[in-house]
Amino acid sequence: MAANPAAPFILLGLDHVVLRVRDPERLERFYCEALGCRLERRQEKIGLVQLRAGRSLIDLVDLAGPLGAAGGGVPTVEARNMDHFCLRIEPFDAGAIRAHLIRHGVEPGAVESRYGAEGEGPSLYLKDPEGNEIELKGPPAR
Repeated sequence: MAANPAAPFILLGLDHVVLRVRDPERLERFYCEALGCRLERRQEKIGLVQLRAGRSLIDLVDLAGPLGAAGGGVPTVEARNMDHFCLRIEPFDAGAIRAHLIRHGVEPGAVESRYGAEGEGPSLYLKDPEGNEIELKGPPAR
């Protein structure tokens, strides 16, 4: 991996994503039960829950807590936290993934081939209980 000569570092990948949320308990259940994250740690004092997602973290910041309140108003459809974030998964068995998500009350989008950090491969979109869009991305086509 070649380093950018203008930067004093090499970008390795996504470390964490921070979501400002209205119902942190509901979101924690969703990310752990439906997507397979696990609790990494809680920082009750600032209203932060950190969930392990493979090599990365998904941080849930309670809007009612000190950290969440510092971020401004409540995210809405018109003023979302972000467009989406992508979680790299393996294996990518579309039928099994769809069935699993539906069991968790999630309506997954169509499976399509999309380009990501590792190249072109299958993916699908879904929304968490607060409307944040997530892409689940499989391995690149070989």
